[in-house]
Amino acid sequence: MLLAGVVLALLLWQAFFAVSVPYVALGPGPTVNTLGQSDKHDVISVTGVPSTPSKGQLRLVTVSVTTNLTLFDAVRGWLQHDYAVVPRELIYPPNQTQQQTDQENTQEFKDSQTSAETAALTELGYPIQVTVKTVSAAPAKGVLKVGDVITSVDGTNVTSTTSLTSLIRKKKAGVARTFGYRRNGVDATVSLTPREQDGVPRIGVTVEQKQPHPFQLKIDLDQIGGPSAGLMFTLGIIDKVKSEDLTGGVIIAGTGTIDDDGNVGAIGGIPQKLVAAKRDGAKVFLTPAANCAEAAANSVPGLPLAKVATVDDALKALAAVRAHRQPVLCGR
Repeated sequence: MLLAGVVLALLLWQAFFAVSVPYVALGPGPTVNTLGQSDKHDVISVTGVPSTPSKGQLRLVTVSVTTNLTLFDAVRGWLQHDYAVVPRELIYPPNQTQQQTDQENTQEFKDSQTSAETAALTELGYPIQVTVKTVSAAPAKGVLKVGDVITSVDGTNVTSTTSLTSLIRKKKAGVARTFGYRRNGVDATVSLTPREQDGVPRIGVTVEQKQPHPFQLKIDLDQIGGPSAGLMFTLGIIDKVKSEDLTGGVIIAGTGTIDDDGNVGAIGGIPQKLVAAKRDGAKVFLTPAANCAEAAANSVPGLPLAKVATVDDALKALAAVRAHRQPVLCGR
């Protein structure tokens, strides 16, 4: 009986180290200075205008994901303050492969870079122009031309293709609307009555977003997925183009999605990202307003949580840091 008990204990002990469990571990991942280099090249490069150096840093933060956990790994992760062990399906949905999830995260990362460029250029004074790409049908046919920039609908400014669609659909088809447009640098207005097509009002054009600016931008960073670096890319672009050092010589970390209008959205992995930021020397953490409660509950000593809902909020927080003032913090 004693021998059988010993054998059973050994088998259980072996299983503890060998049996896989359907969980993954989330931990503090690497951080990257968007104003610096990665793999010996600039993360953000600007050509066509002088790029000014910064004494501080703007660091995006990431979460590491460890898969193929054993029971031992899971227990160890549960006992570590800096890690979270969660069901695998929360990170890798059961209806798609890990490769599909990774590809989706990569695409979200690329999309976040595009939105970061759009938001940054708008902040730098290069607004989006919603330009007519084709004219195919009434009421626009014979009135608007390819290359016209649609500037407003009933006096409300058009800031993106999405906003144009929303403004057109704000009223039913058959109602006359006033469209502002710019042709060859000259502003004008015209009355168009949208017609119903596929159940929605349309004016018979296709449009595209353009954002003319006198320089070229490139973001070059691999091995990171998801949309949460958007805010820090936006700030990095602004800092690279503007002559002013936005950091004030301070290491600043942050996270948050960004949309074309400069709104900062919520992200996941806040507890691990705070630890990563503190580990890599951050003195302030730019926190999406929607994540403030979670961030405050997992705060790291010595790392103030600046509350940001927009790019403007983030720029105000950086201005406060430069002036040695406290930015608006989570909880206020």
